[in-house]
Amino acid sequence: MLRQRLFWKLFLSFWLALLLFALGVLYAASVYLDATRARYDGPTGRNGGDPIFNVAQAAADTGHQGLQDWARHIDATELVPVLVLDANEKDILGREPSARALGRLAFMLKNHRDGAGREHHRRPPVVLPDGREYWLVPDFQSASLSRLISRPHVVAAQLILATLIGAIVCLALAAYLTAPLRRLREATVAYGSGDFSHRVTPTLGRRRDEIVDLAQSLDTMAERIDALIAAQRGLLRDVSHELRSPLARVQVAVGLARQRVGDQADAELARIDAEMERLNELIGRIIDFSRLDAGLHAARHDDLRLEQIVGDVAEDVRIEADAKGCTLTTELPEQAPLRGDAALLASAIENVLRNALRHSPAGGEIMLSLRREAAQWRILIADRGPGIPEELHARVFEPFFRVDDHRNPQGGIGLGLAIARQAIATHGGSIELKNRSGGGLEVSLCLPLTPETTP
Repeated sequence: MLRQRLFWKLFLSFWLALLLFALGVLYAASVYLDATRARYDGPTGRNGGDPIFNVAQAAADTGHQGLQDWARHIDATELVPVLVLDANEKDILGREPSARALGRLAFMLKNHRDGAGREHHRRPPVVLPDGREYWLVPDFQSASLSRLISRPHVVAAQLILATLIGAIVCLALAAYLTAPLRRLREATVAYGSGDFSHRVTPTLGRRRDEIVDLAQSLDTMAERIDALIAAQRGLLRDVSHELRSPLARVQVAVGLARQRVGDQADAELARIDAEMERLNELIGRIIDFSRLDAGLHAARHDDLRLEQIVGDVAEDVRIEADAKGCTLTTELPEQAPLRGDAALLASAIENVLRNALRHSPAGGEIMLSLRREAAQWRILIADRGPGIPEELHARVFEPFFRVDDHRNPQGGIGLGLAIARQAIATHGGSIELKNRSGGGLEVSLCLPLTPETTP
């Protein structure tokens, strides 16, 4: 059964935050009510230090209207209504007193009569200039939620404290939950970039919940994928190397057979030679790709003239273009300095250029240009072939993936663009594909400039 540890942490954390907030509100209300009760029920004298009584008496000294204005002010600002009652239980503002308020008034009247002449007694009445007496009676039963909402300043400090306590609990919970999620996101980003060595579980410490279970599953998946990819790379590399030796022996055997039989089987032997040459090229490309993909090819950082590399590759391919009736036009700058590996760059450019020639129609035009854009060199190779469907632009860089069904049934082996991308990526660059309007494909090889090579 699934252990819902994270569920209970979430439940208990939110429950605790709500409980603390509720307790804070109750505490704030209790403190306020106790203070109000002590203020109006505590013993005091006419000349005592109670500011409420003194202010009320000062208002009463100005007359009946002054006491009414004071009563309205208190009613508008205090949570607990303060009734100003005479001995006949009539409120100065015409408010209806509750039964408990009347009982409190009767208690005050009795204590006042019984305590006459004592130095300390319960609260005396507020006396108007004409001699009328009024009693300040808090009506706790009329303290409602609507009065609290309309008078938030009454318990503002306590409510702010309760809110802060709830916020701290929720903040701690959010940090507790998002910290491992950020690590999981970092791991997935690393996996997406091809780095399956990243592990999440060791970074989570001693916590035990569903997130740790997810991290363990993710680590297990990454470890398995890493092992499968390593096995695939090793298989490609080992098989390619192992095929080289028997292929060389077959080539020697074909040479000996040609010497013995003369011209009798020349066509068959030529066909065997062509197939062996094709197989040899395939093996060579597989080895090149496996070395680049595994990071075994240590790229050089020589001072290069990129325009010379591009021009040399163009001259090599021009012969095949002329044989096919295609036109290869080049546009190169006078100088294009760059630090990098000449062999890798030439291989990338040649793979893309030969790919363009392979899929160009007879008599078509291929354009090759090198230009500087901001802080990079852009090698642009454009043809007038059938192009590549937009949805396959990302997949053409996968090894052995071919779109020959959409382009040319006599296409290559599906490693040219994969090798080109690895070679350009080794130099910190990128490859972009774009279908041309009117038909054809445009491939951009972008190579970043280094400060020391900036012309």
